[in-house]
Amino acid sequence: MKEVVFLKQIAFYGKGGIGKSTTVCNIAASLADEGKKVMVIGCDPKHDCTSNLRGGKEIPTVLDTIREKNLDKLNLDEAIEKGVISIDDIVYKGYKGIYCVEAGGPKPGYGCAGRGVIVAIELLKKMNVFETLGVDVVLYDVLGDVVCGGFAMPLRMGLANQIYIVTSSDYMSIYAANNICKGIKEFAKTGRIKLGGLIYNVRGSLDAEDIVKEFAKKLRTDIVGKIPNSFLIAEAEIEGKTVIEYAPDSEIASIYRDLAKKIYENKGGVIPKPLENEEILMIGRKIKERLKSFYK
Repeated sequence: MKEVVFLKQIAFYGKGGIGKSTTVCNIAASLADEGKKVMVIGCDPKHDCTSNLRGGKEIPTVLDTIREKNLDKLNLDEAIEKGVISIDDIVYKGYKGIYCVEAGGPKPGYGCAGRGVIVAIELLKKMNVFETLGVDVVLYDVLGDVVCGGFAMPLRMGLANQIYIVTSSDYMSIYAANNICKGIKEFAKTGRIKLGGLIYNVRGSLDAEDIVKEFAKKLRTDIVGKIPNSFLIAEAEIEGKTVIEYAPDSEIASIYRDLAKKIYENKGGVIPKPLENEEILMIGRKIKERLKSFYK
């Protein structure tokens, strides 16, 4: 068994549809190109977080595998000991050997959407997956609802060394980012969890970087990277690929590589100071005025 000298674990949060999975997969591909052993754990019940690392192909989720093997009522330790479930059942390889795991969710209409995250993390730990595979860095792609215990697992268990929040200049995206910061502040009591910064992902026609910078400053953090609009991102995803794989010599690929390097090498972080409701509303009004002038 290969011993892991230092395992860097990073969680990415953000409002649904903000481009979080796209960002995570491109960062993973960038790190893999640099020779890092990377694992991406998809913590969204839609279980499509890692598809761009595997040519658009989805993989069986941890919860689906447990259901198919009728392990719902079986103790996980017993299942592992008897070889009923193995690492190969839940970990799949993608671009440049990136290890891909999808937590999955319950059957529609049943159970907690975050249960897959809880079960997946518990199973990975019990099977010593990180140590066995010699992983250098784990990237958690988490749905932005830290109210749910499942989605808060990387925070509650102190798994992630750092948290990054993907946001645009859309009001609801900033609102969600502020709520995520409330969760980070709450769970930072463990002494390990820090906000590494915001990733500004430009969505739509409005690029209000100054407003996002103001928001970051109020949180006591920074924008660690800006991802501009690029048709190559959409083109790559249609092919089930990251930009790193699809257009490796492009400017947008270079931006992702720079962001990946900055995140991997960052050892700092802060406990954020979430904004009060009135402060968030003030930012919303600024966005509203910017949109009105933009469309005049």
